[in-house]
Order: sequence, then structure tokens, then C-alpha cells
Amino acid sequence: MAPPDEGAAAGGARRWVRRETLLGLALGQFVSLLITATGFASSELARRGINAPTSQSLLNYILLAVAYGGVLLYRRQPLTIKWYYYLILGIIDVEANYIVVKSYQYTSLTSVMLLDCWSIPCVIVLTWVFLKTKYGLRKFLGVGVCVVGLILVVFSDVHASDRAKGPNPLKGDLFVILGSMLYACSNVTEEFVIKKSNRVELMAMLGLFGAIVSGIQISILERKELHSITWTTGAVLPFVGFAVAMFLFYSTVPIILKICGATMLNLSLLTSDMWAVLIRIFAYHEKVDWIYFVAFAATAGGIVLYSYKGSNEVEQTAQVAGASDERGKDRDEEAGTQNPV
Repeated sequence: MAPPDEGAAAGGARRWVRRETLLGLALGQFVSLLITATGFASSELARRGINAPTSQSLLNYILLAVAYGGVLLYRRQPLTIKWYYYLILGIIDVEANYIVVKSYQYTSLTSVMLLDCWSIPCVIVLTWVFLKTKYGLRKFLGVGVCVVGLILVVFSDVHASDRAKGPNPLKGDLFVILGSMLYACSNVTEEFVIKKSNRVELMAMLGLFGAIVSGIQISILERKELHSITWTTGAVLPFVGFAVAMFLFYSTVPIILKICGATMLNLSLLTSDMWAVLIRIFAYHEKVDWIYFVAFAATAGGIVLYSYKGSNEVEQTAQVAGASDERGKDRDEEAGTQNPV
């Protein structure tokens, strides 16, 4: 029989894990809705013939740089990670956004949302290799079921050519898969950075270098496109809506990464598929192929299989999370001593 204080500590750790897990799940659904909003905005711009994916993301990076950069300058704290790592992260993130937004020109909104699940096996491989995260057989099986859903989507887009899926569905699907791989690299890098640094520094530097890289890319690739756009209300609102949704998304992701990690973040985003299907049915009045529903059932089953935890896993998570929280408190106290208000 464990001493009372050890039993109380273990119970408190389990309650902490439950609270943090519920918070992570709630925030996961919030960013899932934001991703659906960005997909809706990108699809609407594509329907209007506007093809400026980098320009869509530029305002988001500027908002991040101004909002979080102002806080960083006010604190007057030196960077905890070398600036060129943030530059690399900015390049990866900008190109991931560019490729995925570009895919809306070729394939359907629902396909883009469902194919995002390819980022999950990529994240698992990267976290396993670089962050030394351990995964059991059940988690790999869950990811495998999600990949089955991805294969079904590609199969549907290739063979159901009579549906309104865009001018080149296969090309669009390949763009999404490539973009998902880059998103995986970005998410894992952010998870590493957020555990070594802090959210404000990460968002400020990502916004700064993302804006610089985006500005250079726009001057090379999208100048003519921007000049040709007729800036009506119908064109401006999706641009602004995309930027605001992305700003909120980027601001929330580091919190989820710190609580749950990159893999669970990407699993949570799979629920955006449900919202994408609803948008496609009710907003665009399109018919949805039955294979999409099978694919969604497969991805949902994979999430449930992956997220299930046994009692031993819960106990280990509580211990690791508690230790991480203590380290975070120590860093905050040290920062407060060095930079008194």
C-alpha cells in the first residue's frame, strides 16, 4: 500500500493529465475549425480565379511579427535559439502554405482536408527519429488506418472524373501530400523549439522570417497576378478571413504542441474533414462521393485507435508532464529574476 502522500500525488498527477488532455482536445477542435475556415477562404478565392497563395499568407506573417515581435521587444530578452534556425523554419512554413493553397486550384476542398492526414505518419517518423518519442504498435496501427482513408480519397479523385473536383485532381492531391510533408517538418520543428524556448519568441521570429520570405517570393512569382486582381469585396473578404484565421491558428498551435505534441495536433486536425464535407454540401451544393464517407470513417477509427491510452501510459504521461511543468516554472522564475518589471 502506497503512503497517503504518494497516493495523493499520483491522483493529482492523473487529474492534471485529464485536465490538460481535455484542454488539448478542446484547442484541437478550435484549430480544426480555423483550418476549415482557411480552406473555405482558399477555395472561394480559387473559384474566383485568384491564384496568389503566397500573398494569402503574407498578412498572417505580418500580424505575427507585429503582435509577438512587439512583446519580444518590450521584454528585451535575447533569443534563446539562433536566428538562422527560425529562417529555415520560415522557409519550410511558407512553402508548405504555398503548395497546399496552390492545390485548391486543382482539386476539391474535401480532398485537401482529407489528404492532410498524410502529415501524421510523417510527424511520427520525424518525432521518433529526432525527438526520440516512443510509439507502441497500437499507435502505428491507428496511423495505418488513417493512411487507408488517404488512399481511398486519391482513388475517388482519380476514378470519379464525372464529379466537380477541379481541373487536375491527381496533381492537386500530390500537391497536398507534399505540403503535408512540409507541414510535418514545420510542426516537429516548432515542437522542439517550444520546449527549448517560448511561444512569444517562436511566433515573433516565424512571423518575421515568414514575412521576409513571402515578400521575396511574391515579388518573383505573383506580381502580375496581384496587378490583375479586381479588388472587390468578394475578393478582399476571403483574403482577410484567411489571414485572421491563420493568425489565430498559429497563436494556438504552440500551446497544443506543448500539451500534446505534434502527432496529436495533426490527429485533431482530421476532424476538419467533417466540416469540409458540410461546407461542400451546403455552401457549394456539390455531391459528395460515397468513398469520402468511408475514408472519413477510416480516419476517425484511426484517431480513436491512436488516442486510446492504457493505465500505464497515463501514469507515464503524468510523470513526464509534471516534470516538464516544473522545468517551465524554473525557466519563468529565472526570466523574472533577470528581467524584473
